[in-house]
Amino acid sequence: MRVNGKNLAVENTGTGPAVVFLHGIGGTSNVYQVQADALSATCQVIRPDFAGAGRSPVNDDISIASHADDIAAVLDALGAGPAVIVGHSMGTLVARTLAARHPGKVAALALLAAVQPPDAAGREATRARVAVIRAEGTAAVAPAIVARSLSPATRSRKPEVAAFVRELVMRQDPEGYARNNEAMAAATDPGPVDPSLPLLLVAGRDDALSPPSVSEQIAAAHGGAGVEVIDDIGHWTPLEDARRTTELLTAFIDACSGAGRIGAGRTQEPSR
Repeated sequence: MRVNGKNLAVENTGTGPAVVFLHGIGGTSNVYQVQADALSATCQVIRPDFAGAGRSPVNDDISIASHADDIAAVLDALGAGPAVIVGHSMGTLVARTLAARHPGKVAALALLAAVQPPDAAGREATRARVAVIRAEGTAAVAPAIVARSLSPATRSRKPEVAAFVRELVMRQDPEGYARNNEAMAAATDPGPVDPSLPLLLVAGRDDALSPPSVSEQIAAAHGGAGVEVIDDIGHWTPLEDARRTTELLTAFIDACSGAGRIGAGRTQEPSR
């Protein structure tokens, strides 16, 4: 799909209330395959790869704000929305920025492993990782990402998830991956989520990158949301406990749909 001067890979399946899934750094739309399969029977499920990630080519304009503007343009192109926006990791910052910049596109937010913009130490660490990626490629950082981002229980009991995360990272275009890391390093706080906007937060009990306390801070600023904490998982919420994540999202989307908050659009074949 061509939006904002960029070619984005966008999967668009199903009919009904619109739901948009936004992946994090190192992820692609495939992170949400289980949830998309479960929801596409009753919802219009829209899954983009951000510019420079997955099947979407690298672009000079890659930032949290540009990703948010791209998602707004995707919804316009599909005639869809307002939509439930589901974000994971960096995708939660994009989701919150989308809600701030394009409030008419967003009916509700579901934030999985929510993150805040990095502090000075986090920015330095991210830029150091970028230097390694550009010098040595994605394979140089993949093992450390798997070790730090997945819970011990997942690495022990679900080695296939660890293998998939490793493959996701290693298959990224190195320059696109570097630029998305730079986008995260340069991220700014989009501000509190509008209290009138339905909000679901899901966190992993053993998330070393973004512990439940981060989601609790966002929930407290919103004032009307709680945090669902899933035991024995780390940062890759949709993969580490796909069943529980799908249950929570389905219940949330059903509630939003029943309240008449979600818009539906026309369906078209996946675009690349």
